[in-house]
Amino acid sequence: MKHAIITAGSKGLGKKVTEELLKSGCSVTVNYRSDKARVEELIEEWSQYKDRLQFIQGDITKKADIENIVHQAMTRFGRVDYLINNAGPYVYEQKKLVDYLDDEWYDIINGNLNSVYHFAKLVIPIMRKQHFGRIITYGFQDAEHTPGWLYRSAYGAAKVGLVSLTRTIAIEEAAHGITANMICPGDIQGDMKESDILTARTTEAHDPANTPIGRSGTGEDIARLIKFLCEDDSDLITGSVISASGAINVVNRRRHTSPQHRSGGLSPNNLKH
Repeated sequence: MKHAIITAGSKGLGKKVTEELLKSGCSVTVNYRSDKARVEELIEEWSQYKDRLQFIQGDITKKADIENIVHQAMTRFGRVDYLINNAGPYVYEQKKLVDYLDDEWYDIINGNLNSVYHFAKLVIPIMRKQHFGRIITYGFQDAEHTPGWLYRSAYGAAKVGLVSLTRTIAIEEAAHGITANMICPGDIQGDMKESDILTARTTEAHDPANTPIGRSGTGEDIARLIKFLCEDDSDLITGSVISASGAINVVNRRRHTSPQHRSGGLSPNNLKH
């Protein structure tokens, strides 16, 4: 049985990814930061999966907490096949670089970039022994093109750095059966993060100029994409930055806009967990 670690897996996109992996037969270690009430709800909701599921509290900006998450996963399940770096700290307030507090800057860099480094250092040796592994990171629209992002210097810098780190892991670990890819979700907001495709198709009205496919994205879209990338036969796809935006990125590129000028199509993937 394959085992997954997913950070911030109790809410938003992470919740749908966890659910998809459980349905596919995986066991899952779900990291959460602080919302114990939410975890209690999920223990009840996912009671049929209790033998394949554990929740581990931890702050992924802290190395010691990351070490504990991986230790608990190995102690109970004995392997790590999938590492889904779903958590991504974010500062909602618009701030120029000079207005950031040091703690805000380091929190964003640690949570979005350094956390992946620490997790990878721990799980890659495990995956090498298994001759199999799938590492998934999250970015933002056009991150692979290194855009500037007005008022989002810390988040932008962390995610653009993560593009290079993800691709470097893909190169370095290819011979060990390990792939690494980045997903760039579109503007998935509010309840849609935990919604399904059918709901988006049947209950929402959309502006075709902003949602060319006629609906918003959902957590199910991202979960199904991650599930595909985790399959044994998806090893040809590695080092890739994959947009899942319903063609918003194509529309925005045609209009010659940049991240800082967009009102939609670029929300952070999971905000504060």
